[in-house]
Amino acid sequence: MIFNHDPPRCVECLDCGGASRCGMECSALMARNIEGYDVCTTIGKVTSTSTNIIDNQNPHKGVIVKMTSSGSKHNCSLSVSVICDSNRVHGPHSLEKLGTCDYAAVLQHPSGCATINGHGKGWGWFGTLMIIVFCLFGGYLLAGAVYRHFYIGVHGLDMIPNLDFWTRLPHRTQSFFASLVRRFRGPTEGYRSSYSPVNF
Repeated sequence: MIFNHDPPRCVECLDCGGASRCGMECSALMARNIEGYDVCTTIGKVTSTSTNIIDNQNPHKGVIVKMTSSGSKHNCSLSVSVICDSNRVHGPHSLEKLGTCDYAAVLQHPSGCATINGHGKGWGWFGTLMIIVFCLFGGYLLAGAVYRHFYIGVHGLDMIPNLDFWTRLPHRTQSFFASLVRRFRGPTEGYRSSYSPVNF
């Protein structure tokens, strides 16, 4: 937790840069008013942070952020339960001490709300493959046209490499699919066999 402005004085924060560094270089637990003075409690510099869902059955409930500080004197931890509240920020108002140097706090914050990552967005593997194929095809046409123009001296549409093949491709494709349809459907009324009956 970081104080945006006017951080309170910090107790036992010598390894964090001094008493005025609460919530900046040290992980602040919370500030309490003691006899008119705001005093900050800290676990020291955080060495590791882990985030887990509070309830796996209901991921929208919130998350638990656990920060640990491993030092020469103490191994401290702070577990902050961030309850999902998309409308406001509330707390923490209390700090529970669970062990010698283990603390827990609860607050409500929009950052505790789960976000669902949408699947199916983007191109996918097939779209990426098609883009690669089209890029290679475009590079082939461009390289062939440049070669035929500058080295062979061909101009106009004849610069396109294998122009005869590309102009006949739609007709060949249509004939291929028509033959497939005839093969699966069998002969139709409009289809004449190459053999005709002979009367003896």
